[in-house]
Amino acid sequence: MRKTSPSPASPSGGALLPGGGEAAADTAVRVPTRVIAYADPEPRADTRPLAVEMPVNVIYGSVPYAVMMTTPADLVDFAYGFSLTEGIVRSADEIRGAAVEPGDGGLRLLVDLAPGRLREHLARKRAISGRTGCGVCGIDDLADIPMAESKPDAGVTVRLAAVERALAALFDRQILNRETRAVHAAAWADLDGQVLAVREDVGRHNALDKLIGALLRAGTRPETGFLVITSRCSFEMVEKAASLGAAVLVAISAPTSLAVERARLHGLTLAAIARSDTVTVFTGPERLVTAPPAPSP
Repeated sequence: MRKTSPSPASPSGGALLPGGGEAAADTAVRVPTRVIAYADPEPRADTRPLAVEMPVNVIYGSVPYAVMMTTPADLVDFAYGFSLTEGIVRSADEIRGAAVEPGDGGLRLLVDLAPGRLREHLARKRAISGRTGCGVCGIDDLADIPMAESKPDAGVTVRLAAVERALAALFDRQILNRETRAVHAAAWADLDGQVLAVREDVGRHNALDKLIGALLRAGTRPETGFLVITSRCSFEMVEKAASLGAAVLVAISAPTSLAVERARLHGLTLAAIARSDTVTVFTGPERLVTAPPAPSP
């Protein structure tokens, strides 16, 4: 029903438009429904757009790594972001390319790693089937729970007005969610609050991975902006933000206790329960500047 269109990504201040590549399949389908009012039980025939959820088999070399349930759009972005946040690569140049092809009952996402990186990955590969993006599925030991190594730039500050501006702009940029009311979004805003990139997915983790991949592919420096997510903020979302090296993560819903603990360990500013009138800062309040900018002389 709906497919996204290719859009360029610019690391130098140009708008990163919604959608980082042609959708591999429809992202929404319209289905027949019956609408029944409590006050009037006579059914009314209608149709409703639904977000498409599709299994995507992520494959490195010729070896399957994970099956992810995703919205089938921006999958090359997803390949880059997922590879970084899974710890498979440390930078975009360790990926030589990615391609999408049809598979049995879904799609195959073929990720071509640099030879040395592929050998290292295969030596430590953990095979996970039916993965949900939760970040710990398939881990056998508590010591193996992932911890990002990147540290944010200590000098990054974001004005409260920029957070407010980004939140206000994000609603209109959630194209698929406006149609289906069923997907999450992750956005990148510059330090003035201008939303430069948005990625959407049925999975909140996937949306953030897609966004991170788009930023990696564009060469965007993490100190030039901040992240906004429309979902709750669990520890995996903090770990993904930290993998990028982001300094500020803003979430519309509440964080978990482990998310706050990890944000503190990473030196990440975590602001959540973000609304049009208030935002609650859980860690790193020194990065959020509440005073208005000084007037020009």
